[in-house]
Amino acid sequence: MIPRIGVLAIQGDYEAHARALREAGAEAVLVRKPEQLSGLDGLVLPGGESTTFLKFLERDGFLGVLREFVSIKPTFGTCAGCILLAEEVLRPAQESLGVLHATVERNAYGRQIDSSIQVAETALKGGPLEMVYIRAPRIVNTGADVRVLAERDGFPVLVEQGHLLASTFHPELSADRRVHRHFVEMVLAGREPSNRNS
Repeated sequence: MIPRIGVLAIQGDYEAHARALREAGAEAVLVRKPEQLSGLDGLVLPGGESTTFLKFLERDGFLGVLREFVSIKPTFGTCAGCILLAEEVLRPAQESLGVLHATVERNAYGRQIDSSIQVAETALKGGPLEMVYIRAPRIVNTGADVRVLAERDGFPVLVEQGHLLASTFHPELSADRRVHRHFVEMVLAGREPSNRNS
């Protein structure tokens, strides 16, 4: 079975995510309207600017439909997508989808000029992973049901919670497809929503 995975195509490098998903064995579908979520097996929330995402999603009831989707279907948020998934957002506080048991600080690693490429070990097989950070957020706190797959300076940068995956870096900007393959495997496994009692 080839899973159909959507990429929220509002802003950010959604084409790079679509390409990465195809190379990881999935069918990629660009999503710009709430009705396009129907029939998808999973969804990627790419980077960009989280407040801009929210302004767009507040139109046509998209935010409510998206909140329902991410609560039950495999979803992968990168950078701004990670912020959108988090239960709590700081610097400044803002609305979110509230499904990932984590607190995230926006732009914690500085401005655009402070962007960097790091290489670090992860829980994924295959050795060290290249991680591209662009105005990256920081995950400062996680719930007991959140599994940390990689860290930077003692803070989580790749986490998994049941059917959710989130990274503060941009795996779509690297040639290494392990993170996207891991998400495709999550989609294929048809994981159930994690326990919301925390």
